[in-house]
Amino acid sequence: MSGITSLAQDSSFNAYINLNKITVAKSIAGSVSSVFVNPSFELQKEYNKLKFEPKVKFKGLIPDKYVTKKLLLKFNIQNTADTISSIYFFPGFYYTNIQLYKLNGSSVNKIPNVLPNNPDSIGYRLITLNPFDSSTIVAELTFLKTYINSIRPRLVNTDHINSFIAEIRSDHDQDNLFTFLFCGLLLMMILFSIANFIQGANREFLYYSAYALFLGAMLLTKAIFNFRITRASFFLESYLDFILMNIGIIFYMVFMKIFLGTKSKYPFLYKLYTAGTFFLLAAMVSYTFFHYLTDNYVLENLIETVTKFLLLIMVIIFLVYSFNHWKDKLLRYLFWGNLCLLLFSIISFAAVLMRSFFISIPGALGSSLFYYEFGLFLELVFFLSALNYKNNIRIIEQTKERENLKAQNLLQEYEKEIAVYKAQQEERQRISADMHDELGSGMTAIRLMSEIARNKMKENTPVEIDKISSSADDVLNKMNAIIWSMNIGNDTLDNLISYIRAYSIDYFENTDVDCSVNAPPIIPTTEITGDKRRNIFLSLKETLNNVLKHAKASNVTITIEIDSSLKIQVSDNGKGIDKENIRQFGNGLKNIAKRMENIGGTFSIENNNGTITTLELPL
Repeated sequence: MSGITSLAQDSSFNAYINLNKITVAKSIAGSVSSVFVNPSFELQKEYNKLKFEPKVKFKGLIPDKYVTKKLLLKFNIQNTADTISSIYFFPGFYYTNIQLYKLNGSSVNKIPNVLPNNPDSIGYRLITLNPFDSSTIVAELTFLKTYINSIRPRLVNTDHINSFIAEIRSDHDQDNLFTFLFCGLLLMMILFSIANFIQGANREFLYYSAYALFLGAMLLTKAIFNFRITRASFFLESYLDFILMNIGIIFYMVFMKIFLGTKSKYPFLYKLYTAGTFFLLAAMVSYTFFHYLTDNYVLENLIETVTKFLLLIMVIIFLVYSFNHWKDKLLRYLFWGNLCLLLFSIISFAAVLMRSFFISIPGALGSSLFYYEFGLFLELVFFLSALNYKNNIRIIEQTKERENLKAQNLLQEYEKEIAVYKAQQEERQRISADMHDELGSGMTAIRLMSEIARNKMKENTPVEIDKISSSADDVLNKMNAIIWSMNIGNDTLDNLISYIRAYSIDYFENTDVDCSVNAPPIIPTTEITGDKRRNIFLSLKETLNNVLKHAKASNVTITIEIDSSLKIQVSDNGKGIDKENIRQFGNGLKNIAKRMENIGGTFSIENNNGTITTLELPL
């Protein structure tokens, strides 16, 4: 067995990784030791026979012969804090099984599998360390049966696990955007082909629609599940995409035989496509056999590689044949399309083999799938040209012109809507800035002058001076709240909660009421409009005013919960509310109910050792 010796190598050559210094994520490829073992190897029974090697053995793709082996990674971690520390272990993509063990002397103990609350959770495992503790972790990993396996172990901060996963996906959004656009084009071709089949009973278009359907399904699922760690993405990457590609190409060959009339016009192409169809059927059957019934991934991957290679050979044969029949304009269009597909398929294949080089290229140009899709796009363009030549040029051009006009009109409408939205946002900013600069300074001056007048008059201060100062303070506070609600920079949920917390504590600061605010430790950065923020805040403000004026409470607690909705609950230990006689603050309650209703929220009030007021807004 590869990697076996008399004693397990000591882990002391691995540096200890301090979990408290990992802010988001940390690559540990240089801090691990590794060894490949046979699938039947039982780690807990045979750990002492292992000999780990420093670092990971392969920096790029995993050779085929190692794909069906188990990979063992060993690394040291420590917790220098006085509290329990946790971290998520992420070995990379395309691992069907991840099991962690903790080294205890000369034996290893299995760590329970704890996964994050995320759709991609199966690719992560939680590690927890007690305060001032350290440990050696052994990860037992099983590869997915695919040729793009790599070893890139990382440790991810538990507070940033969702943002880490989202960032990985966002890095490839540009690639996916091109795929979605291309799949949209394929959908148009499917509908067009079906329409041609219905109108003219041309059955070759039915085969072409099937080709576009399977090709689009392969590319679309590739984009949807790209860099996702789910069972569906594993199934797609290891098996389904190869099957979808072959089925689509079979339908394309049948289409070409009918579209070109190869049986009577081009007998050689008829025989070529017939042989290619049987070959692809045999390739799918043998590929399925080796994938599900054996562990011989070397032969399984060889079948896929040979299939793709022979398809390229068939394209080359078609190019030579078309070049020899250059006077045939229909074949000439198809020649250019297949030539583009051949060239970009070769570039795509090179991007897979030289992944380390292409990954350094920014944007979509670093993706192997982009080149393949671009080749398909060009091939589709030339096919449309051939179809245009064979059918009716004028109808095709008119159809394209109408579609382009629709797209331009839609774009213009979007631009108008964006311009209106920007103008509204700019006006909000201008008004809030003017209120702050002009009215704010004026009200502050009034308050200061009333304070100066009161200090000068001392005991003889008129009551009106105190009212002016109090009114100025009240107006200034209300104006600050309005300015806060109009500022688009505050249109987030965490900003609203921070403002509520600060206002509530400040509101009861010089009163006999103790105020406490309980909010979630992690608040999502959800956008919430200024109108909703303002109405929620004014509803809460009115509630706090009722507590202070009517409840005769000594304690008030504000509890904030966030799930699918924002829930704010204000509880006091006062005398409660007399629902039979609520005239003393009836208008205030009506205003709260109306404000919450206007923004799609709800309001309720009840007695429970005091008064409990609940404001809830769906997010």
